[in-house]
Amino acid sequence: MAYKEIVTKAVIGKGKKYFKNSYELEVENTPSNVLGCWVINHKFKGYKTGDKVGVDGSFDVNIWYSYENDSKTTVVNKKIEYNDSFNVKTKENADLTSDTEIIVRTLKQPTCLKVDTNGNTINFDIEKELGVEIVGETKMKISVEEEEEPWDEIDEEMDEKVEEEIDNNVDENYIK
Repeated sequence: MAYKEIVTKAVIGKGKKYFKNSYELEVENTPSNVLGCWVINHKFKGYKTGDKVGVDGSFDVNIWYSYENDSKTTVVNKKIEYNDSFNVKTKENADLTSDTEIIVRTLKQPTCLKVDTNGNTINFDIEKELGVEIVGETKMKISVEEEEEPWDEIDEEMDEKVEEEIDNNVDENYIK
């Protein structure tokens, strides 16, 4: 069995990371109750920074709350931007000096875990999980079969009798 070494693009590093962060938001009215918290518009982009992978992203948090003894409600929103970094282990034979592509996926969308109020301040916790893949060049050894398989002979299936039958039975004026 002979072997050849090929260079190809493949996933050369992969990792995931869980994040839980606390934030606060000042509001005009003193909340009586928090009625809901939604996280929307999650956007992110990954890039290589030295021997780490960085992820810049943002999402919008909308918090619905009541005030004046639950007689009125309003929704406040806050855009949250983040910059996270990952230590992603790469496989052996990985060439990090060549062009690499960073692929980031949301394994768990940002969601609100807990919301508390303290006077005119709303405190909330957001969790998310991101997965990162580094795609780059790597070397692989593959087994190669040296012997070429013989070609199969293909027999002509149409003979003169079949050709004559087609000529006699086909109506050339079928479209009228």
